Amino acid sequence: MTPSPARLLRRSGTARVAGSLAVGTLLVGGFAANALGESVTAPAYPKAQIHAPTPMPDRIVLTPTADTTTSQDVSWRTSDAVTTAQAQIALNGPGPSFKNEARTVPASSSEAIQADLGYPVVFHTASFEGLAPDTAYLYRVGDGTNWSEWFEFSTASTTAEPFSFIYYGDAQNDIQEHVSRVFRKAFADRPKADILLHAGDLVDVSTRDAEWGEWFNAAGWIDGQVNNIAIPGNHEYRSGQLAPYWDKQFSFPDNGPEAVTTKAPGTVYHVDYQGVRFIGLNSNLNNDADMRAQAEYLDKALVENPGKWSVVTFHHPVFATTGTRNNQRVRDFWGPVFEKHDVDLVLQGHDHSYARGNLVNDRRGQSAMHEGTVYVVSVSGPKMYALNEGANWTGNGAEQTRTGEYAQLYQLIDVDGDQIRYEARTADGEFYDGFVIEKNKQGKKKVTTVDESGKSVSSRR
Repeated sequence: MTPSPARLLRRSGTARVAGSLAVGTLLVGGFAANALGESVTAPAYPKAQIHAPTPMPDRIVLTPTADTTTSQDVSWRTSDAVTTAQAQIALNGPGPSFKNEARTVPASSSEAIQADLGYPVVFHTASFEGLAPDTAYLYRVGDGTNWSEWFEFSTASTTAEPFSFIYYGDAQNDIQEHVSRVFRKAFADRPKADILLHAGDLVDVSTRDAEWGEWFNAAGWIDGQVNNIAIPGNHEYRSGQLAPYWDKQFSFPDNGPEAVTTKAPGTVYHVDYQGVRFIGLNSNLNNDADMRAQAEYLDKALVENPGKWSVVTFHHPVFATTGTRNNQRVRDFWGPVFEKHDVDLVLQGHDHSYARGNLVNDRRGQSAMHEGTVYVVSVSGPKMYALNEGANWTGNGAEQTRTGEYAQLYQLIDVDGDQIRYEARTADGEFYDGFVIEKNKQGKKKVTTVDESGKSVSSRR
């Protein structure tokens, strides 16, 4: 029987593939090898091509404004060919007709920045104003012709409705390879999280465009739908200079102390969200004048906190967990303010390990239950340090309730009325640490270590 033309085509195609493998490369044990059995290494695709900007928007990120109930900022990156940057926004709807009601908002654009990979980049920010509280919106960004996809976000409620946020320590190294799964696993565990909080060292070298590209790609579209709160670590500085991208790619509120924000814009600020005041500080500016200015700002921001809860984030820990580090100015200038106002959570990075604890004077009896401020240090990336013996804690009147090392972590934090529930998990989603903060109407507080089920853990671990 004569084979059909289709069978002949398939047969000849198979022969061509087999023939090309015979004279070209073979797969030997999962590795590429040539006809002589020699290993073959694929060439690296140039970073300058991987991360080069185009007129199409990329690195799209939501950042909160000073009023999260009625406004929202979004920033993105393009090539310098874009001169008509803009955004469109509409109420969320069940089908495509929402687009008919979309309004256009012009965006502000930065001057072109020459990236280290040889191309200029421009950052754009659109501010959506006059929004309704507790309302879902759709938006997209572009230049009027080249548009992103539509992203969804919701404004905050004017009341202290329950919500969740995710806290990450340093990402910093090998972000594409190792940090992306942490970001995505955390979001899978809290898909309705309203805030992503980063405690510094987002990248390793502040001027490397490829590293920023990896950081934005690690979370992908999540950054375009969930508000990011971030503060700079020491690796967002180089030769004493803040990353040139920082205040261009992030649009944080301009409500910090003028003495600091003029030299380091977008690094000290506060955000109110449904009963929580989030305060970001810049611990890299550790001369006496800047530390004092931030302490005074911190004190005022806490006095004027309209909500029940307070969360402060910065990079260098009050109590160091690794090596012989000792952030004396942080402890001297800011520590008394935390304790004076009974700050609920102080979330830090820098030490590439895990520690959680409190002042010894806040302990209740011999259990792991205590009152007062909870201090946490964590890490999300693969660079790890060994723990010290905790001397920087015990030598300064503090104690560690939980410590750990050599684990990539993310923290899920749920705020609901009189309670905050905190849970640290490893990169594979396993429970690592947990506690619950309870605060009554008089502001009296207790902190209880709990296991994965929420049951109190009576002994220190």
